[in-house]
Amino acid sequence: MLRRYQKIYSPAIGRDMEMLAFGHAGKPIIAFTNNGGPFYEFEDNGMIKALAHLIDDGKIRVYTIGNIDQETWYHTGLDPHWRGVRHTAYQDFILNNLVPAIRYDATNEPSIGLMGVDFGAFHAVNFALKFPRNFTYALGMSGRYDLDAVCGRKSKSLEVYYNNPLAYTANLSGLELKKVRKHTHISLVCGQGNWDTTSIRETQRLAKTLDKAKISHEIDIWGMDVEPDWYWWEKQAVYHIEKLLEPASAAK
Repeated sequence: MLRRYQKIYSPAIGRDMEMLAFGHAGKPIIAFTNNGGPFYEFEDNGMIKALAHLIDDGKIRVYTIGNIDQETWYHTGLDPHWRGVRHTAYQDFILNNLVPAIRYDATNEPSIGLMGVDFGAFHAVNFALKFPRNFTYALGMSGRYDLDAVCGRKSKSLEVYYNNPLAYTANLSGLELKKVRKHTHISLVCGQGNWDTTSIRETQRLAKTLDKAKISHEIDIWGMDVEPDWYWWEKQAVYHIEKLLEPASAAK
């Protein structure tokens, strides 16, 4: 398997962001780590090994990056507004530094997919809903999608509102809604086991909101024994990414 380590400088964040890239061909997928997770979290916890057959066969490339969640939404010492302001720097990195690097690397693959676990699922789904022309697919596993709950209080800040899928999605309209309906698909996955109570509640709420907005999506609730850990996330990722690739395989 082709594996590369890379640093990408982010002027907005003010430092290098580290990344691992896996694969030589196929659909590019950005993988968002859990809250505070390092860029190598997916590899260390077996996710890359679980997806190795798809990577080695040239069906997908996976780009694993870190986050700055401890400086943004999980920075309890900051007012939610300022957490959102700092998140804008991370958004700038994704759109203006990471996406161009991936497009240069995967020149024959115009669409980019997203995936994430726990709070990484928030990033995957949020970026896909906000920027559907860049990101045509998002897989969220055991996700958190209500920023008011994450921040521990409601905020009137637009910086929070426009990053809270359970707030802004219900109010999408006009051209913005058309773009989302046309370009992207959201897969929401969650188990019913221990520690997934909050995630399943927010997953179900978001699925209902997407349904009302007629945004392409699916909700996949796994069994009572399925907990938010890497053992299950690996199985969920393999199942849904293979499913994502089925139309392409059928066309050959």
